[in-house]
Amino acid sequence: MSVEFTTEQQAFAKAVTDFCKREAGTREKRDQLTDHGAHNHNQGVYEKMAELGWLGLTIPEEYGGSDATMVDMCILLEQTHRGMLPIGAIGPTLITGGAYAKFGTPEQKDDVLRGIVRGASQSISMSEPEAGSDVGNLSTKAEKTSDGWLVNGQKTWCSNAHISENILLVARTSRGENKHEGLTMFHVPARTDGLKISPIELMGGQKETNDLYFTDCVLPEDAVIGEVGNGWRQLMTGLNFERLILAAMILGTAERAFDDTLAFITQRKQFGRPIGSFQSLRHRMADLATEIECTKLLVYSVAREADANPDKMLAREASMAKLKATETAKRVALEGMQMMGGYGYATEFDMEKHVRGALVSTIFGGTSEIQRDIIGKTYGL
Repeated sequence: MSVEFTTEQQAFAKAVTDFCKREAGTREKRDQLTDHGAHNHNQGVYEKMAELGWLGLTIPEEYGGSDATMVDMCILLEQTHRGMLPIGAIGPTLITGGAYAKFGTPEQKDDVLRGIVRGASQSISMSEPEAGSDVGNLSTKAEKTSDGWLVNGQKTWCSNAHISENILLVARTSRGENKHEGLTMFHVPARTDGLKISPIELMGGQKETNDLYFTDCVLPEDAVIGEVGNGWRQLMTGLNFERLILAAMILGTAERAFDDTLAFITQRKQFGRPIGSFQSLRHRMADLATEIECTKLLVYSVAREADANPDKMLAREASMAKLKATETAKRVALEGMQMMGGYGYATEFDMEKHVRGALVSTIFGGTSEIQRDIIGKTYGL
């Protein structure tokens, strides 16, 4: 049982796998590229992918992209994350690019989408200290002035803003009875006056997310992306795209955690034989392999549905894919750490990194609890 791919897609998957092995196939190479894990993104590797045309997979041809399918995108994300390629900007960039492709002006698209194709990173900023899962509660204010828009407020958990060219900001332009009304998307170059980007220290010392402080930040009138006050609806139309991106990425992480566990328990000997030969571990690996296979079938099923119905919301299906992929990755990584014993906790091996990545995947992009709530609501609950 496996996902059926075209001959071209199989060749593409192999090309991505080979690229990952060549660029980051050893721990020594990955340490060099990431300053021993302090950074999740290496711009040199990212630009090599750009030269191959891979960063423009989902970008329209008129902006230099390939206008490829969601299945193609999932193949790229799955294989790069299975290969532990340090390209942490790719998820936020693709998510941001999808919003610009749908709602941006021709000028905004020309700037951002062409930037993505050549290797520029982009970020999206929604969360605030008092508005995480409850995005509608955000309070960062964009006030209309004679010069354009005056922005004040704090945003948080903005992934890769410190290395991005532009930030898609979601701010409040009005307030009514419905808290989801009055939100607007804005195009903000990352070096705009009045914007301060401050890093948030993460587990393992990684430099990935940031606080954003807007202090009398002036944006031009044409900085609006889409319609003023319609930001919430615009966000909702892109959530299936975002959740599918995250699901494909973490599927690759789950597969790599499984691969690393299998390699370890095959080689590690106790009581005179490989520990993987003991029934307790053999059965656990069988269960994990089954869960990964189910996850892969679900992710690519949703991708094909999105390709067949590009205007369909797919709220239930996309949330299921994100929920299943992240919870499976968490289980695989934690089981892998347990089976590896103390070595699973040691930085000498990659398992502790898999655990950190899998755990946070159940939080970002909508927590597992939020995904379950969305799925339940689609059944009228």
